[in-house]
Amino acid sequence: MIAKYRFGSPFPTEATVVDLPCAQGSPAPFCAAEPEEGERRLGLHLSAEDIVYGLGEQPRGINKRGWIYRSWNTDDPIHTEGIPAMYGSHNFFVVCGEKPFGAFFDCAGRMTFDVGYTDPEELTVTAYEDFDLYIIRPDGARETAENQSDRTPAPVLFPVEDIVRQFRALIGQSYIPPKWGFGYAQSRWGYASEGDICEVADGYAEAELPLDAVYLDIDYMERYKDFTVDLSRYPDLKGLNAEMAARGIHLVPIVDAAVKVEDGYPVYEEGVEKGYFCKDAEGIPYVVGVWPGDSVLPDVLNADAREWFGSGYKFLLDMGIEGFWNDMNEPALFYGKKRLETAIEKTGEYKGKNIGDIGGFWKLSGLIGGLKNSDEDYNAFYHDTAVGRVCHGEVHNLYGYYMTRSAAEYFEKYAPDKRFLLFSRSSYIGMHRYGGIWTGDNCSWWSHILLNLKMLPSLNMCGFLYVGADLGGFGENTTEDLLLRWLALGVFTPLMRNHTTLGTRNQECYRFKNRKAFADVLSVRYAIFPYLYSEYVACALEGRMLFRPLSFAYPSDKRARGVEDQLLFGDSAMIAPVYEQNAKGRYVYLPERMKLVRMRGAADVSEEIWEAGDHFMEVEPGEVAFFLRPGKVMPLAADAAKAKNLASLDESKLVWLKFISEDTEYRLCRDEDGYRKSSLKDSFVRVVVKA
Repeated sequence: MIAKYRFGSPFPTEATVVDLPCAQGSPAPFCAAEPEEGERRLGLHLSAEDIVYGLGEQPRGINKRGWIYRSWNTDDPIHTEGIPAMYGSHNFFVVCGEKPFGAFFDCAGRMTFDVGYTDPEELTVTAYEDFDLYIIRPDGARETAENQSDRTPAPVLFPVEDIVRQFRALIGQSYIPPKWGFGYAQSRWGYASEGDICEVADGYAEAELPLDAVYLDIDYMERYKDFTVDLSRYPDLKGLNAEMAARGIHLVPIVDAAVKVEDGYPVYEEGVEKGYFCKDAEGIPYVVGVWPGDSVLPDVLNADAREWFGSGYKFLLDMGIEGFWNDMNEPALFYGKKRLETAIEKTGEYKGKNIGDIGGFWKLSGLIGGLKNSDEDYNAFYHDTAVGRVCHGEVHNLYGYYMTRSAAEYFEKYAPDKRFLLFSRSSYIGMHRYGGIWTGDNCSWWSHILLNLKMLPSLNMCGFLYVGADLGGFGENTTEDLLLRWLALGVFTPLMRNHTTLGTRNQECYRFKNRKAFADVLSVRYAIFPYLYSEYVACALEGRMLFRPLSFAYPSDKRARGVEDQLLFGDSAMIAPVYEQNAKGRYVYLPERMKLVRMRGAADVSEEIWEAGDHFMEVEPGEVAFFLRPGKVMPLAADAAKAKNLASLDESKLVWLKFISEDTEYRLCRDEDGYRKSSLKDSFVRVVVKA
């Protein structure tokens, strides 16, 4: 039950895959609110018991009430509670109350969502560009045999999940990576040579720790130029990739959005010749500053330019590379060239002068500090699109989505039936069909474990299933305790990558004293892989969520409605990670009788039935604890402790965690190839698990 309303003439984002006619009348339950000039504003009343879920990648809680959120893709690495926006814009939310409904604002530009901040009883949405609005109401539909991957019987959905399912059908199937993309990966800005990569691979092997991928940050490029290799640092990247592949390790290079301005650089010269870069009002390529210095931005909203930029990945694909991460694609700008020159001129006016007061000092420092990610720059360049020339500021939130789409569309031509690993920092709804995301440049803060957890269901609602955080933290220095606890959450997230920045403590797992604890945690990932993969693929094909708030399964439980640090993981499990420094464990709330599962490594599993209610759960560092729901089962790889990577994992031998009183069927994904797209829908088998 979806109704579409159009406000003005919005830019066609292609976020949806179903073309609905526009409804007549007002978009109830919204009503028009008093706008400022250049705005469109809608509001609705919130009752005291209403919960607002969604908005994807945003700070704060699962329930979004009490804050103002902004859709404006922003490169801001300091993820505190006070930030209004992050790297993605996901304008879908569900109001869960007496009459639940969902709302998707398909708007390519800036928006704000005041969810009970100005007035605790009001939700106000403000758009600064035209948009389409989709209102989605539950219809009580059951799952059909066609969309449930052979699951029987078909359950009646909780209204909020029904709304999410309808929305996911509207926006299209979520991306499914190759199998190896679910393995543990190590990354760092600072792997400056082939020797560094070999050292990491050897370090994990010598410590007998599993490893599926090593990531290459901007260090591998020649002076940070896209689709180049610095031969002084990586003299034989193709050979290195082959050597790593023989060890079951994949290399995953970064690709940034900006192209260096440099005569003789083929990517730059060809892009200029064909007019494929974003231009200023006079039609001249708009020069900005990013890692390579003066740079230009591929006009990925232009279909021809998008196809051209995507073809650039061939340079690395031909070396045997099978995975990529797209970065700096909000797009992040250090400066606009013209504004930089003006700022430098103005700073000269202060030479030899007494600034006068502290206000003068801040004015001087702001000349340079105000250059980064400036609205003046975003409003000064344009895209040549199918609907004409469009100012970037009107479509800003689409850039990362279309950059990632450019790569995915080229992969489809390069190897039509092959799945490649692809994820991005910046995103918009619609990009979930082409790749996943990681949640950006976090910090080695305990609060960011909890932030990681709370974003998972909101992102799943918006179609993003392949998600994960920089485990251990990107900025600042991690600790052994912090990394172990974060990995104990990361074993459940589809993207499991340990990543940090230049100048911080080395945080590869083998560098810490308690290697056994790290070996135990990582082996759990490979043990639960048959369950994770089966649930993930089913959720992608069926439009379901891999991570859900407790209230989705226990809607009548008032306590469950307020729990935000525990999540349902797939159909069978509930997770409750430890996220406080020096903690011996944590309190958990069980809405019903559950089975506590403790895994001290893949081969050391203990089980204990706990009654409904509040409990303190002791969890040692290096231990992974979670709960099995009644009537559910969970497959584990029996020999996971022997796995060096997913390629060496024996999935034919399973042991079953079970909390059942009668024989139960489980849909197991037997995707033997792990790469092909065409095998997935037919890869499920029914396994009868004996009580």
